Amino acid sequence: NPTTTISFSVAQTSSFVNLDIYNMKGQMVKTLVNKKMDAGTHQIVWNGNDENNKPVSSGMYLYKLKNGTYSSTKKMILMK
Repeated sequence: NPTTTISFSVAQTSSFVNLDIYNMKGQMVKTLVNKKMDAGTHQIVWNGNDENNKPVSSGMYLYKLKNGTYSSTKKMILMK
């Protein structure tokens, strides 16, 4: 099964973090993180499934990380 790992840092302990995956049409595919997290570097593995636990197709996806006022969107490729 294809997986991809997303690494990110949290600057402040008990900071609320949201990490969502979107397809290239801008449709949300999966929420990976939606909780308070401790400060430090974190790694989250996406198994290539959507919110209904169904596998998505290979291709380019976006992940959007929000942490307080910080927001970052980056591209990633899922290969099967």
